[in-house]
Amino acid sequence: MTTTTVELDWGYLSGLADKVAYSIASQWAIVEKDDVKQEILTHAYEFRSVIEANYGNEDFLWKIFKKAGVQYASRERDFRDLMDDQYYYTPDEAKAALQTLLYTEEEMANLMGKRDDLIRARVTDNLLSARMDAQIAMKRLSARQEALLMRRYVYGLPIEKGADEVALSRAVVALARQMNRTLRTK
Repeated sequence: MTTTTVELDWGYLSGLADKVAYSIASQWAIVEKDDVKQEILTHAYEFRSVIEANYGNEDFLWKIFKKAGVQYASRERDFRDLMDDQYYYTPDEAKAALQTLLYTEEEMANLMGKRDDLIRARVTDNLLSARMDAQIAMKRLSARQEALLMRRYVYGLPIEKGADEVALSRAVVALARQMNRTLRTK
């Protein structure tokens, strides 16, 4: 069995990468177009077998390039958020904030300064602001992510092993990211 390889026109791919990079850079202020383009072309080179297999399908190539560019922009934003001088929520802090959603505002006010056995922490203003950031961030998650987070961390119900467990872990990370986004856009 012989496999035919497609001769890639890197000039064409570079032009397409440039268009995709321009689109991404106009939506993500954190990145420069040329950096995104370089990341897209590096990705294309590393996965050239996929590019060769789909070389005639520009829509598919656009999707591959866009995914690579957006992943790069997301990594850059996360790095900047981690390194700036503002507070950065971790996934564990996002979980703790979710656990406070059981309490009403009045109950939280009465707990201020006391030790809470449920969240294993002293209830402080920081926890109240984390709770507010979590409430805002939850609205930006998918319905499945929100349902899994509510089930496990607010209602305390178990999650089935397998796909739901993996999805829950990803949802916690997504929540922490959204809380950090909320914190930086206030």
